[in-house]
Amino acid sequence: MVMPEQALPGRTAPAYPVPTNHDVLGSPLIGPWPEGARSVYLAMGCFWGAERIFWRLPGVISTAAGYQGGYTPYPTYEEVCTGLTGHTEAVQVVYDPERIGLEEILKAFWENHDPTQGHRQGNDVGTQYRSAIYWTDEADEALVRASREAFNTVVSEHGLGDITTELRPASQAGMFYYAEAFHQQYLEKNPGGYCNHGPNGMSCPVGVLRQDEVPAQQHVAPPSA
Repeated sequence: MVMPEQALPGRTAPAYPVPTNHDVLGSPLIGPWPEGARSVYLAMGCFWGAERIFWRLPGVISTAAGYQGGYTPYPTYEEVCTGLTGHTEAVQVVYDPERIGLEEILKAFWENHDPTQGHRQGNDVGTQYRSAIYWTDEADEALVRASREAFNTVVSEHGLGDITTELRPASQAGMFYYAEAFHQQYLEKNPGGYCNHGPNGMSCPVGVLRQDEVPAQQHVAPPSA
């Protein structure tokens, strides 16, 4: 990782406009979202394929590709790809907790990439491809960490090393900077475009916390098929 004092300086305002609406879901890309909506930020390699995984989940209100976890304010894609901003390619996932719980979202996260690879994902190498979860509510931390421990047992049983996923509250990871319009819902606009994501062949357990340990907003029924 680049050190803060070595990071690119960035800028004080976005270098490009961000689209208003989600091309697939029709919802606002930046907000406002319905009352009661919750959000989490997930990084699992190239954000093109990652974003599509989450917009397909029932109960997800909006998704967006962006940059988070680094030092450079308002970076561009080219800057992030140098590794000199410290950011990872992240996806903002906004969801309705009455329709889908964070646990189901994390299940999709764990099962669709290899979280043991450190600063890479397959052939994509660099700190911008590291795996990460940034939660927005302190009540979510216990669930995030419990899901990590549960899935770490699974990957170990499959002969892989320990999970390297970065776990931090979003307040520590810093601002989520929306990526350029070209990247938003990229695989909807480019159906044959590059995608480095898919089932990793491992199943993430759900119900990893006792009911009295799960935050109230997570007591939801699994989404119907």
